[in-house]
Amino acid sequence: MKKRIKSLAVTAAALAASTNLAFAAIEFTPIDTPGGFFTDIGALINKGLRFVLVLGALLVFMYLIWGGIEWITSGGDKGKTESARNKITAAIVGLIVLASAWAVLLLVLGFLGTDLSTLFQDAGVSN
Repeated sequence: MKKRIKSLAVTAAALAASTNLAFAAIEFTPIDTPGGFFTDIGALINKGLRFVLVLGALLVFMYLIWGGIEWITSGGDKGKTESARNKITAAIVGLIVLASAWAVLLLVLGFLGTDLSTLFQDAGVSN
């Protein structure tokens, strides 16, 4: 048993010595990591605002179409017509809220001294 442990220890020591020699011969070169998609936080906020406004406009448009289709298919039923009218009214109010949010955003950015002509351009996004 002692012989076996001794031979195992010698084998382990030889293996450890050979791996150290093998690792010593390897040259490590630094890996170039690519830059991020956005170069600054302003570009990230810019893309986020653009996405939210486009998504909101699409949702308002779809809700307006849904109300119009419901109005057309109501067949003169008072309850269905009222439901369709409420959907159309809600879509128009949503459109007004979306346009107001856009106007407030432009006002705030104008007061902060931001150049509004470059607000929604792809400046700051690296390719």
